[in-house]
Amino acid sequence: MVSFGLESSFSSGSTAFPLPLKFVTPALSYPGFLEMDTEIKEEIPVHEEFILCCGVETQVLKCGPWTDLINNQRGTRPKLLIFIIPGNPGFPAFYVPFAKALYSATKRRFPIWIISHAGHVLAPRGKKILTTSEDSNAEEVKDIYGLRGQVEHKLAFLRTQVPKEMKLVIIGHSIGSYFSLEILKHAPELPVIRSILLFPTIERMSESPKGRFATPLLCWLRYALYVPCYLLLKPWPEKIKSLVIRMALQMMDIPREFSCLNTLEPFCLVNAAYLGSQEMREVVKRDNETIKEHLPKLIFYYGTTDGWCPKEYYDNIKKDFPEADIRLCEKKIPHAFILNFFREVADMVADWLKDDLSKIIAPPHPPTAEKIVKELRENVKDQ
Repeated sequence: MVSFGLESSFSSGSTAFPLPLKFVTPALSYPGFLEMDTEIKEEIPVHEEFILCCGVETQVLKCGPWTDLINNQRGTRPKLLIFIIPGNPGFPAFYVPFAKALYSATKRRFPIWIISHAGHVLAPRGKKILTTSEDSNAEEVKDIYGLRGQVEHKLAFLRTQVPKEMKLVIIGHSIGSYFSLEILKHAPELPVIRSILLFPTIERMSESPKGRFATPLLCWLRYALYVPCYLLLKPWPEKIKSLVIRMALQMMDIPREFSCLNTLEPFCLVNAAYLGSQEMREVVKRDNETIKEHLPKLIFYYGTTDGWCPKEYYDNIKKDFPEADIRLCEKKIPHAFILNFFREVADMVADWLKDDLSKIIAPPHPPTAEKIVKELRENVKDQ
């Protein structure tokens, strides 16, 4: 059901990520400039944007130097986008370490974008929200915060923010896998060359071990939790929320390079619980027709200790589709892999994509920090 499952609730949304290429032009006058290039290490840029999608502010985290694929008509525009759909709660910030690891493992050749679910992340005060004339109105998407509305939300984003000819690799985690299948079903015109479903919650969610616990909580008791949620969390100042989240992340040994205030924002938590309730009720029967139709594009990855999609589900789908690329984890990686196992999964995904990506011509990279330093050093020597 959940990206790191509703069993884990710490995540993010309203953070500005550093763009840490260390340009050194101001350092020309520094006495040790000629030796500086040996100390400079290029980091991976992650750009944060908030856009209006289906009338709802939506966080998109963009890994790599490409931030505007629509208006970039130069030769540097990539021919492929790796698109990550998170689980529930749909907080993209927790997927940043995974995206950066995957970006490195794929030789930094293609952009990797992570999208939030509608209503799961609020833009910080003063943050610019980008709009597009092609965006549909929120009223036109029925139940935007529900299961079907979230599918429409992702489709609207891909249709308005990504060039039509750009090839796509879609990586869905948990309920994001369900959304990935729905995208294949409802938008066959999109040039998806591969869809990777990690720990996929695509059937019998309420019958899973964690689903049996979550169903009464999400379907029957969540209304009783709304009032204390608002009363307890809404009055908290941001400094207190930041302190609580920081302590929790330290206890969980999770990298903290971003703000996670949305994990304690009642509006976002209520929407995550609402989506979870629909998952329990509606994600019941596996969509075998869509799987069969798009089988050559699909890779499934199941866990051996996953309380949301137990090994029994792997055995069943493997029996129904013996020719499919359906893999079982041999490393006991948990459902919430993004917390501590993001490197291992990123390396596996990069290996699975090796053949697909080798057929795509990568665009030339913008100059790196090392290249800039080298050119500046040569210029100084010439002078």
